[in-house]
Order: sequence, then structure tokens, then C-alpha cells
Amino acid sequence: MATTTATLTLSSADLTGDALSLSSTATLTKAGTLTGLDQTSGVGRKTTTATAQYTLFDGTDYTAAKAHKVYIKNTSTVATEYVTLTVNAEEVGRLYSGDWAFFPWSAHDADNDIKLTPSVSTALTVEYALIFEA
Repeated sequence: MATTTATLTLSSADLTGDALSLSSTATLTKAGTLTGLDQTSGVGRKTTTATAQYTLFDGTDYTAAKAHKVYIKNTSTVATEYVTLTVNAEEVGRLYSGDWAFFPWSAHDADNDIKLTPSVSTALTVEYALIFEA
């Protein structure tokens, strides 16, 4: 059994009136079990040179109603460059320079594809990984 752990830490000395320090850790498991997720796309990078939307993960390639987890990071160092993240034709948000997202994904058909739209036609690179169950 594979063991994959995700940890998120949020901290700030000046966001609120008091210091902010939140941390949460989860072991990634298959849907409805304590068995670890054991499949991955590996960590990849995609560099684009156009503002056309493209499919990062095709929903038809993965089993529906499973505990898939997606990681996406905009590796740009230019503050104004972003990628728009879309799932199931709904805009989820923008990942600006250095921003990343980690979220569960219920793949099941082409309507649930994960798509990205770069904001610039110069080289923009995203790093990504999918941890999933078959």
C-alpha cells in the first residue's frame, strides 16, 4: 500500500489582529477505505506559448466517483502572468505567479475535464500531478 501525505500550512504575522498559524495533514486514501492511493501521473511540466485553452486531464481517462487528487502550480516568476483553471466548464479561479492548487477531482466524462488557459502567449510553464485510483 502506498502512503501519500498532503500537508497545508497557512501562517501570517499581520493578516489578522493575532498571528495566524493553521496546519492540516491528510493521508490520501482510496474512496471509502483506509487504503492509500497507489496510482500517479508522475510530476510533469507543460510550457505553452499561446493563450488557447487546453485540457490538462481528460475526465474520460479516469474512473468516476473515486478519490482522485490534483496538484497544479504556475511556475512563472512574472507577477501578472496567470493560468485560468476550469473544471466542468466552470471557472474555478486563476493561479498567478507561484500560486498552486491541490483539490479532489471526480473524473467521469469529458464534461469534467480539467482545462487551463494561459494569460500570455509567451512561455508559461505549469507543474502538475494527479494521484488517483483505478
